[in-house]
Amino acid sequence: KLVFTISLLLGTTITISSNHWIMAWAGLEINTLAVLPLISKSHHPRAIEAATKYFLVQSAASALVLFSSMTNAWHTGQWDISQMTHPTSCLVLTTAIAMKLGLAPFHLWFPEVLQGSSLLTGLLLSTAMKFPPITLLYMTSPSLNPTLLVTMAILSAALGGWMGLNQTQTRKILAFSSISHLGWMSIIIVYSPKLG
Repeated sequence: KLVFTISLLLGTTITISSNHWIMAWAGLEINTLAVLPLISKSHHPRAIEAATKYFLVQSAASALVLFSSMTNAWHTGQWDISQMTHPTSCLVLTTAIAMKLGLAPFHLWFPEVLQGSSLLTGLLLSTAMKFPPITLLYMTSPSLNPTLLVTMAILSAALGGWMGLNQTQTRKILAFSSISHLGWMSIIIVYSPKLG
């Protein structure tokens, strides 16, 4: 557990403090690989399924982050996080960060993964694992697609609240609460990043 905790801290620190897209991507990957054993440590089939779903979604989102940064570097020659100027790259990056965070319509993996995890791992997934993508959202907020992000944020706030009303399981209620609050955080970051 110590190795995985240190890896989580290292991945988060690398992502938050990086100015280069490859370093931010490497930090996100370290985080993903460090949390997978924590999700699947009970060896229950539901935990293994949750770890598999988490791995597939996070890998796809990381591939999109890498693709958007490479496309931007190809067109502009810049690998700097704050220099994301190509429109297609901005659109793909907005989608990738939404997938990583679990914003609607990319939210369906999050309740399932939380349901298959222990409460402590669910706490880690709902808080610490959201910190690096939220930081990337904050750092790239001037260049992200505002219409797409506002649409996903409103959809997340609405769907998280509505879908949470119909639940009886604690972890799913917490997951939909997290989706709803991520919607509010995302819409604040669009209009006032410092307030967010």
